[in-house]
Amino acid sequence: MLQPPAIIDVEASGFGAGSYPIEIGCVLADGRSYCALIQPVAEWTHWDPAAEAMHGISREALAQHGLPPLSVAIRLNALLHGQTVYSDSWAHDYAWLATLHEAARVPPTYRVDHLARITPEIEARRWKDIRDDVQQSLQVERHRASADARVLQMTWMCVMGNADLPAAGI
Repeated sequence: MLQPPAIIDVEASGFGAGSYPIEIGCVLADGRSYCALIQPVAEWTHWDPAAEAMHGISREALAQHGLPPLSVAIRLNALLHGQTVYSDSWAHDYAWLATLHEAARVPPTYRVDHLARITPEIEARRWKDIRDDVQQSLQVERHRASADARVLQMTWMCVMGNADLPAAGI
């Protein structure tokens, strides 16, 4: 049986220039997970209401519950040191993680790569169907970073033949 990959997902203030990370979630190969809201630094001002509607995280929630970028960067480095962590949205997540580490003034001690690099080529529709089944089986009702990372990891395991659909409840 193959070991599942470590997966990372980032929710952001929007897309494109000026956007920044607001939540990071990851699931390690051993199943442990980490998730944190991130307090925006003063230079991070871009906010897209459409992105907020998708992830449901408000600016107020970030101000009240977010951690400073330095705390999140240090924790990610401790959890992921020396590993490659995979993302299904590599171009965006890589840029947002770079923004986080730059604000923290702490370089990452881990590598981020695209999940497609370790996934056999399958029809996009089949991947989506399996992902939808996993999401339903795990009863994931919200679009948040750690839940998305868990769904991606389990989808990868199902595609690779390493797992059946999980029992209900995440």
